[in-house]
Amino acid sequence: MTNITFEKQYIFEEGQPFRSSHASTVAALPNGEALAAWFAGAHEKASDVAIWMSRRSADGVWSAPYKAADEEGIAHWNPVLFAQGDRVTLFYKVGHEITDWFTRAMRSEDGGRTWTAPSELVPGDVGGRGPVRNKPIALPDGTILAPASIERHDPDAPGKQIWEAFVDRSEDGGATWTRSALVPMDLSTYVGAEHWFARGLIQPTLWHSGDRRVHMLLRSTEGRIFRSDSDDAGRTWSKAYPTPLPNNNSGIDLASTERGALALVFNPVAGYATDSPRTPLVVRFSTDDGETWGDEFVLENEPGEYSYPAIVAEGDTLYVTYTWKRDRIAFWKLTLSE
Repeated sequence: MTNITFEKQYIFEEGQPFRSSHASTVAALPNGEALAAWFAGAHEKASDVAIWMSRRSADGVWSAPYKAADEEGIAHWNPVLFAQGDRVTLFYKVGHEITDWFTRAMRSEDGGRTWTAPSELVPGDVGGRGPVRNKPIALPDGTILAPASIERHDPDAPGKQIWEAFVDRSEDGGATWTRSALVPMDLSTYVGAEHWFARGLIQPTLWHSGDRRVHMLLRSTEGRIFRSDSDDAGRTWSKAYPTPLPNNNSGIDLASTERGALALVFNPVAGYATDSPRTPLVVRFSTDDGETWGDEFVLENEPGEYSYPAIVAEGDTLYVTYTWKRDRIAFWKLTLSE
């Protein structure tokens, strides 16, 4: 097994000006610092929920949380940080209902110290474009791929939803975006709606192997993580297929390390709905491009909710953040060695 040295912190603990925190994102900066963001307020969907942020200094100290984005009277959701050197983009959603989301973006050229005013990512879009929860990736030619998904009403089942995934592609540094084809699904075989309010695939996480070969793992309503592959730089995708990885319809994320291993953080719990426990939370590793997953590092295994993880790699160091009991955001620094 790969040797792992680790450090665990809470980005904040007591005395914060919000009751509930969820859906964190993390970015590594070139000077040894890191940024994290999350949404927080009274509770998910509440009108006071805003995007909050904290900076970790090179010596490992987190700043006090500060509000990064807020529009009065409307809920904020799912921040996503994407760093390319000192250039950082913060994506996030606003809207009281997920089906009516708008996507905002703010940009920084100084490692997240100052930001542009928020703007629509895709003017006029309703429903959500760009990264829905997990970070974009950059291909060798500079194309940016943002893992995206939408939630729409199921015309065949009143009160239920269909979840569909795709990729947003930008060939001009994030100025404009073009949707890929939807990831094909055989919905006739999906039984998730019998156990949950939706069926389908959502919140993909991406990696690439070569100039045009791209892959995604997806959260599903089917009790397992699904996968899809692309041979044309994310324009079209293979029919999604189940992996052996159990998952109870909870968030996942993945990062590629410098030595070529993949690190996947997820809840390895079988089940169809989020009423099954979101514990344990683990990191598993693959050295064969995601075909098999072996060594496991346990982040949490006590009772409680440990969910919506985010992971990035800086060389062979991994930064992981996640929701800790909806009360705070936990952070791990994992350093891999032979």
